[in-house]
Amino acid sequence: MTDRARAEVGRPGSGGEPDRRTARLPVNPGLSGAEVAERVARGEVNDIPVRSSRSTVDIVRANVFTRFNAIIGVLFVIILIVGPLQDGLFGFVIVANTGIGIVQELRAKKTLDNLAVIGEARPTVRRDGVAAEIPTSAVVLDDLIELGPGDKVVVDGEVLESDSLEIDESLLTGEADPVVKKPGQPVMSGSFVVAGSGAFSATKVGREAYAAQLAEEASRFTLVHSELRSGISQILKYVTWMMIPTALGLILTHLLTLGLPGDEAVRRMVAGIVPMIPEGLVLLTSVAFAIGVVRLGRRQCLVQELPAIEGLARVDVVCLDKTGTLTEGGMDVSALRTFDGDEEYVRQVLGALGASDPRPNASLRAIVDAYPADGGWSCTRSLPFSSGRKYSGACLTAPDGAHTAWLLGAPDVLLPPDDHRLREVDALNAQGLRVLLLARTERALDDPGVAGDVRPAALVVLEQRLRPDAPDTLRYFADQDVQAKVISGDNAVSVGAVAGKLGLPGADAPVDARGLPAERDAMAVALDEGAVFGRVTPRQKRDMVAALQSRGHNVAMTGDGVNDVLALKDADIGVAMGSGSEATRAVAQIVLLNNSFATLPSVVAEGRRVIGNITRVATLFLTKTVYSVLLAILVACWQIPYPYLPRHLTLLSTLTIGVPAFFLALAPNKERARPHFVRRVMRYAVPSGLITGLAAFATYLLARSYYTGPGALSAETSAATLTLFLTAIWVLAIIARPYTWWRIALVLAMGLGFLVVLVTPWLQDFFDLRLVGSTMPWAAVGVAAVAAVLLEVTWRWLGRRFRA
Repeated sequence: MTDRARAEVGRPGSGGEPDRRTARLPVNPGLSGAEVAERVARGEVNDIPVRSSRSTVDIVRANVFTRFNAIIGVLFVIILIVGPLQDGLFGFVIVANTGIGIVQELRAKKTLDNLAVIGEARPTVRRDGVAAEIPTSAVVLDDLIELGPGDKVVVDGEVLESDSLEIDESLLTGEADPVVKKPGQPVMSGSFVVAGSGAFSATKVGREAYAAQLAEEASRFTLVHSELRSGISQILKYVTWMMIPTALGLILTHLLTLGLPGDEAVRRMVAGIVPMIPEGLVLLTSVAFAIGVVRLGRRQCLVQELPAIEGLARVDVVCLDKTGTLTEGGMDVSALRTFDGDEEYVRQVLGALGASDPRPNASLRAIVDAYPADGGWSCTRSLPFSSGRKYSGACLTAPDGAHTAWLLGAPDVLLPPDDHRLREVDALNAQGLRVLLLARTERALDDPGVAGDVRPAALVVLEQRLRPDAPDTLRYFADQDVQAKVISGDNAVSVGAVAGKLGLPGADAPVDARGLPAERDAMAVALDEGAVFGRVTPRQKRDMVAALQSRGHNVAMTGDGVNDVLALKDADIGVAMGSGSEATRAVAQIVLLNNSFATLPSVVAEGRRVIGNITRVATLFLTKTVYSVLLAILVACWQIPYPYLPRHLTLLSTLTIGVPAFFLALAPNKERARPHFVRRVMRYAVPSGLITGLAAFATYLLARSYYTGPGALSAETSAATLTLFLTAIWVLAIIARPYTWWRIALVLAMGLGFLVVLVTPWLQDFFDLRLVGSTMPWAAVGVAAVAAVLLEVTWRWLGRRFRA
């Protein structure tokens, strides 16, 4: 803190002179414009960039400098040396793939960065006595930053002003209980306000701040927790290890055993190695994620962590906070029911209570709108609302000088269980109305038992505005076998009534969370049985998420308030509303900037599209890897030349995998994501690859016994290529199911492309692909037909054996 700031704490002006501005200005005016400029010049600025995505350099590096690009690059250079150029076509394919990957990820980056600016936290900073919202990156050392409920502490600092300020540091320290902060005590960036208000002076900014140091270690753009990515990495690791001995075996067989010329031996070796590499699989995964980000961005959905698209697709339980999710943020006062008959006096008290809170929540805002303060009352002390307490309070001085203390909160918390007024409250709650009790207390507000002995004055009845799109969204989750659980801090009966109006199954049996067992397994049983839970505390929300996860559920949590932060952080996927508190937006993986709950089905659908389609195309790519390894082993054992040149396999890979995989990866897919990605892919890819490889090798052996003479090897290769194409296209036809018009057209177009190569003279020469005679080509077709039957039988058996 500067000397100037210290001198001004607690005084309206500095140096003993009266403040020339007005008495309405804050006690501490904060830094002056000149002091801010000095700090900016010295570089004392909170210059941590808000990163929602990788940098352009990182994207280019990640797409260009990969293990397989390096391997393929070396093989491409070798082919350029030994020739001919058409055997190096695979190199140009990789260049195109890399370019597509970079372009798509840059599109995703642009979308994320634009949305991140919209959703960025903007702290309220007091300068020259004026409070204004500024970007986080504009905060300077010694800035005076104001805090209110739901605000995130953006830099480290020291508290200068505190009005019952309570800060939750659990995301940093693990300590669940909020900490009351008084002037002189430190606050850490990354914590957030749960109750009260205050202001603090920034003592550490930029990379020196605590949360910034944590962010350096774990960037928000990460793929670490993606089962899809980790599964593909695991597959690629095994493929790499298989390639080395295969390459050695092929080159030694062709050079030493068969005595082929060096350039021919090298071409055949490259032909055996290149198809083992599922290079397009990594590309398509990146492209599918990137296009998903762009599509969601158009719906004003900010994906702060890329695996969240995948994660939400795996979710089978969605925990919904009622306020701000099923209902809109605003409320309206529909009735005021007094107990002593003096309604005008109660209205004045409510107006004074509303004026006592500088940052009222939705309930209090409705009261402020209905009963504006008349200015004759004053507040001497206030107790901010807390989700843990379920009430707020204030000590008021009436125009006649009378001092009274009041509480405003949940009737079932402030009244004893046997109070007759609760029957009226229950009847109102059953209609989906929110009810608050205004009560007078004789105890001090800081007395732990302040709510234990109150005199009820009135019931304030609030009408909640239901989101018009909520019923359709809940129906979508029900249709997709995703359980919806409403978890709210409001009265259970009221929450159940609201959920019932929206058509949620199980809403007719709401559960009061105060009666839930604390033991995790018992709580999990209760959660599985119920659908609506009321009077849930923030800590209970967190426990409920953990209990559901302990039963094997993938849990998504939605929320907008500070009481949702802990549960959002612990859920598999946290979804925050754009209008929610800074703290909820900071911990959530997905932020709905348009505040529309109806956007969630789009996110789920996008995730399912990505996972389901990548599983499909991964089977295609790995089928090729399996048959490539098998062919290499078989030719080494039989001591015969490898049947293909690189150009043949480039053509086949393009027609049976590359082009169709691109379309299949972006197609709609509503199937719910299932775990064990690698196991499910290999379950189909291994038998498919074995059948395809054996069929191609059988035709190759038949052709070797049939053809003789100088051009025999070329004719043998052509026959084997025909069988390999027909079998591989059948694998594609199986994977493309269920058929739609465009899927059928896709498979037929690929077949037509191969036919064009076979009948066009210059393409025959370019690809060295010419069918000789009619006997052997028809035999190749017959072998492929047998392989197709085996593929059908195998896939159907696997489908029944491992039905999910």
